[in-house]
Order: sequence, then C-alpha cells, then structure tokens
Amino acid sequence: MQALNLPKTDLKIVRKGERLMVFDALRHRYVTLTPEEWVRQHFVRFLQEWRQFPAGVIANEVTVELNGMRKRCDTLVYGRHAEPLMIVEYKAPTVEISQQVFDQICRYNMRLRVNWLVVSNGLHHYCCRIDYDRMSYTFLPEVPCYGELEQEPIPTND
Repeated sequence: MQALNLPKTDLKIVRKGERLMVFDALRHRYVTLTPEEWVRQHFVRFLQEWRQFPAGVIANEVTVELNGMRKRCDTLVYGRHAEPLMIVEYKAPTVEISQQVFDQICRYNMRLRVNWLVVSNGLHHYCCRIDYDRMSYTFLPEVPCYGELEQEPIPTND
C-alpha cells in the first residue's frame, strides 16, 4: 500500500484467500483492506495517538438516512454527551479531493449537523469548522485535538 502523509502505524493485516484484511479495532473485526480502508485505519490512529481522541467516541461506517436512503459516514466522532461532533470522509490516495467529495460530506451533515468536517485521501487533509450562528465555515491548518472540538468558535473580526 502507498505511503501516506500520516504518522506510520502498525496494523494487523492477514490474508484471507486472495484478499488482504485489516483489523479494525473500532468495529472489532477484520475488514477488506482497500486503499480507502488503508487511509481510514491510519487516520483513526492519528486521531487517537496524535490528537487525543478516545477510541470510545469514534465510530466507523455509521449509517445515516438521507431522503429515505441509507448511506454510511466513513467515521463519526461523538462528544462527551454522545452528540455527533465531527464527520470524517476518506478517499483512496489516488482520488483527488474535489468539490464532489465536499458535497458528499455536506449531504451527511444536513442530517447530522456537526461542527467539524474532515476530508482526507491520506495525502491531503482538510478540516473545516462550521459556525451555524454566523452561517460560515473556516478551514483550519490541522485537525484540532479532541478537547478543542466542543469549544465555542473563535470570533472573527468581520
């Protein structure tokens, strides 16, 4: 698998027939190791080890109903009171992060109404803070630590 712009991490990988499988500690099972899954596993470890996200607040492949259709958020991060705080959408490293990717995560957010959106293909990461009071958003240079997610938005001088 391709090297990523994320800290290197040890993953439990096994071969099952022709497929490689990786252990997802959040789902407590082995899943097919696709390029997107490679990004997910590295990014979740990054959140836990480098941004102090407790494992208990992160969920992978969360079902969301949109217009009567069942969709899955790649990763959903919850707050201390079990409220959704952040959606993370992953793409394979070969997939360019485009407007279409942001549109996809925004559709999930119409239902979940989180304050934080993150998109990553393992090479490029985008983190956005939504301010519903001001009807605005701000791109941040990096993903904040977990303790910063529930803080009020920083006022801007408009």
